[in-house]
Amino acid sequence: MNVQEIDKNLTVGDAVCKDGMAYYTIPDDRFALHGVFYDEKTSRFMRLDGDVAAAVSEGVSRLAQHTAGGRLRFSTDSAKLTLTVTYDGMWIMPHMAMAGANGFMLVEENEDGETGFFKMLPPTADQTKGYTISADLPTGKMRQYILYFPLYNRVTGLTVGLEETARVGRGRAYKDVKPILYYGSSITQGACATRPDNCYQALIAKWNNVDFINLGFSGSGKAEDLMVDYLAGVDCSLFVCDYDHNAPDAAYLAATHWRLYERYRRVRPDVPILFLSAPSVFDRDAVRKGIIRRTYLRARRAGDRNVYFLDGGKLFGDRDRESCTVDGTHPTDLGFYRMAEKIYRKLVSIDGVYAK
Repeated sequence: MNVQEIDKNLTVGDAVCKDGMAYYTIPDDRFALHGVFYDEKTSRFMRLDGDVAAAVSEGVSRLAQHTAGGRLRFSTDSAKLTLTVTYDGMWIMPHMAMAGANGFMLVEENEDGETGFFKMLPPTADQTKGYTISADLPTGKMRQYILYFPLYNRVTGLTVGLEETARVGRGRAYKDVKPILYYGSSITQGACATRPDNCYQALIAKWNNVDFINLGFSGSGKAEDLMVDYLAGVDCSLFVCDYDHNAPDAAYLAATHWRLYERYRRVRPDVPILFLSAPSVFDRDAVRKGIIRRTYLRARRAGDRNVYFLDGGKLFGDRDRESCTVDGTHPTDLGFYRMAEKIYRKLVSIDGVYAK
C-alpha cells in the first residue's frame, strides 16, 4: 500500500500532497526561476543583493524587493494549477492596473514561442497580505508555461499547486545566450503595463527567447557609482541603459552619463551597450537627448564599435502617440508594444543572436 493513501499530507519529493494536489514551494529545482532569487536573509524574492541595494540608496533598497522581471518556467500535464502568494502589502498606484503591479500572469508557450492558453492570476483589492487562486489548465499533453511575477509587489512567498499525479519539468529553456541586462527608470521597471508580461523586456524575450534581467527602479535609477559597479558585475550578453527620466536635471545627467560608460567599460570591455534616451510622447528635451548621444559619439570616436544609441522620442511611432502613455510619461500596453518592436529591431541589428 502507498503510504500516501493513508496520509495525504506526506510529500512527493519536497512537495506537500493534500486532496489530490502536490504543492511546491518556490524556489524548487523542478522549476526554472529567472530574473529574481529568493533571499533567505530577508525571506522574500529580490532582484539584487539587499546590502548592495541599501548602500546605493533608500529607493533602490526598497524597489530591489519588487519582483519586476521575475519569471518561473515549468512544464506540466496537470489539468489544474493553484497559486498561493504572500506579500507585505499591495503596491497601489492611481495610474497602473492592480493586475500589473501586484498580480501574476500565467502564459502557455509553444516551442516556436507563440502564446497558447493564458490566465491572469491577480489578487482582489481586499487581499492585502496575500491570496490563493486557481486555474483550470489545458489537458492532454505536457505543456510549457511561464509564470510572470508582479512588476511592483514585494513577494515573500510563492507556492504552486499541481495535480499530485501530474508530471513536472523545468519548461522550455532560453537560448544559450547570456541574459540581456536592462537598467533604468520606472518605465524600465514596467510602469504602467496592465500585465507583467506586457512590459517591453518580456515582449522581446517572447519574440527571441533570450533571458533578461530587469533592474529598473522607479524614480531611483540615477547611475550612482555603486550601482554602476553592480551592473558591471552582472554577467550579461548586452546592456540596455535608460536612466534619463530619473536624472534630476540635465546637469546631473551630464555629470553621470559618460562616467557610467567609462566605469562599466573598464570591467566589461566587450559587452554591447545600447543607450536609450527617455521614451516620451512630447519629445521636447533635446538637451538631455543630446547628452546621451554625445556619450555614444564620444565612445565611437574613441574606437568603441560596440556602443549604440536609440532615440527614445521615436519609440512610440508617429500615429496615436497620445495613446501610448497613461500620463504623458509611463507607457500603456500599446506604448510598451511599440517600444518592444523598435528595441527588438535594434538588438537584432546589433547581433543576429537576438533574432527569433
